[in-house]
Amino acid sequence: MKTLSAPASIEISIKRSRFVAHAARVDNQAETLDFFESVADPAATHNCWAWMLDHQYRFNDDGEPASTAGRPILAAIEGKGLDHAMVVVTRYFGGVKLGVGGLVRAYGGSAAKCLDQASLLEVLPTCERTVTAGFEWTGQIYSALDSCSAVKLSERFRDDGIHIRVQIPKNELPRLKTLLQDATRGEAKVGAP
Repeated sequence: MKTLSAPASIEISIKRSRFVAHAARVDNQAETLDFFESVADPAATHNCWAWMLDHQYRFNDDGEPASTAGRPILAAIEGKGLDHAMVVVTRYFGGVKLGVGGLVRAYGGSAAKCLDQASLLEVLPTCERTVTAGFEWTGQIYSALDSCSAVKLSERFRDDGIHIRVQIPKNELPRLKTLLQDATRGEAKVGAP
């Protein structure tokens, strides 16, 4: 998944209207609200936005004709192949009407130019799992987790052995299972978190 590594913004003038686009990474719906509130200008004519979060999306035209602002902003996010991203485009009306096509180009173009100048980051999808085994396999488990770039989230010692909850890149999960199978003679188990 690609997302933004840092917020970005750009300002463009189109037929005397001023368009200010802000883009940032968002990791949950609460962050989308926080980002919108931080960049939207209540004194502006329109504050239109779109976000993509785990392949779910929302957009808002904020009073512009239907699908002339939010949808083109979303199209810019999708066009860059981004996820966990939000763009807010604020319009200060300059007195000249742009028409439906002009609005689509202005909002979509502002969002795309903002995303063009943003620095991007490739994020590997992860999952959480619990690794369980007898105490005698602790060293082998730690070694396998390290070699698969797993992050230890919690660790518990119970009567039946060690229970480690980890976050691991999804593409490393099959390798972890194989390493643990070989290192512990099939005694270590990888299960749901």
